[in-house]
Amino acid sequence: MLCHMHSQGGPLTQLRRGHEQLVLGLLRRYGRLSRGELGRHAGLSRTTLYDIVAGLLANGAVVASAKDPGPRRRGRPVELLTLDPAAGQAVGIDFARRAVHVAVVNVAHEVIGSASEAHPAGLPWEQRVDLAERLVGGLAGGALRLTPVGEVGGIGVGVVGPVGRTDAGDTPQHVEGTGDTEGAGDARDADKLAALLSERFGAPVLLDNNTRLAALAESTWGAAAGCQDVLYLRLSHGVGGGLVVGGSLHRGMDGLSGEFGHITVDPAGAPCQCGGVGCLETVASVGAVLGAYRAAGGAADDVPALIAALDSGDARAHRLLAEVGEQVGGVLAAVCNAVGPGVIVLGGELAEAGAALTGPVERALDAHVMPVSRRRLTIRRAALGEAGGALGGIALVLRESPLLAGYPAGRPNQEEGT
Repeated sequence: MLCHMHSQGGPLTQLRRGHEQLVLGLLRRYGRLSRGELGRHAGLSRTTLYDIVAGLLANGAVVASAKDPGPRRRGRPVELLTLDPAAGQAVGIDFARRAVHVAVVNVAHEVIGSASEAHPAGLPWEQRVDLAERLVGGLAGGALRLTPVGEVGGIGVGVVGPVGRTDAGDTPQHVEGTGDTEGAGDARDADKLAALLSERFGAPVLLDNNTRLAALAESTWGAAAGCQDVLYLRLSHGVGGGLVVGGSLHRGMDGLSGEFGHITVDPAGAPCQCGGVGCLETVASVGAVLGAYRAAGGAADDVPALIAALDSGDARAHRLLAEVGEQVGGVLAAVCNAVGPGVIVLGGELAEAGAALTGPVERALDAHVMPVSRRRLTIRRAALGEAGGALGGIALVLRESPLLAGYPAGRPNQEEGT
């Protein structure tokens, strides 16, 4: 455990244990906090909080540090409290279609590092795990500490395709059937992948959809940090996203939430690999956009080349992005009218097109979102880049915030700790 817990006893012992777990859970969730901030989150009396914190400091579960240097003020310097950075680390791995992204963070929320490496599509799982292991080892310098400590050690893993739960509800699992062909392969190999990673790293493994994890990360550390209702859309080689509703990451039945790329935008459009026709993914994925640009007479083999064409004033590129943005905005507007987010976050390679894409998206939102909602809605670019899915995996492991209320949680509820 992170700290010495009192032996089983009477109600007062149980109450103190609940208070200790509440404080530890808040530090896992938010990182560095002052005593005043801890008190506001915990709802404990000042006397009780200071007593609990003193005990945690004494046994080394919590450490104190001076607040970041700033203008000198009168009075006693404010101390910030955090979990002991030496207590353990969490690893996030995002197995994207054509790359592996990793990140390592310690329990004090200090980012040790992140790294990425591309690979050919369809690379066997064993080789992808080899690549992840090498990248993580390079970040940790051979000093990775993943032994479960106080329920924080472990690996959070993002994979392509829908991810559901077992009937017991205690372990996220892939669900076969839907999604793209690569995702379907991932689904069949979920148990094998989890076992392989656990063997390689010697730590528990949690699996979820990588795009949904990116939504979680943006809502925790990124562009929408602190927001309770967030719609995240990634425009990449596939199109998908995630929803944070009322402060909780919404997963849906069998992990099917966030499949925005398979909302129909053109009933007479191209067939989609999901089995539908005219899905958003058939017009707004990287491959679809580049194919449409070349069909219009343009020359671009990748997104940077397309952005260069936009920057040069190529009218074909601007017309295409305007059409794509309008279709993306129409889908987002429909979802907004259904769930009422306060923030939309756009991520993925195509979001790098900037105003050429976001301008048409915003115009579509203005036209189709209910006026009372549109005035309160903001749209932002994703802030975490390629590391988003891996950082979301770390949030799984750290039980970062109430966004993970749907996952197994070790901390007591608020009532138990008050």
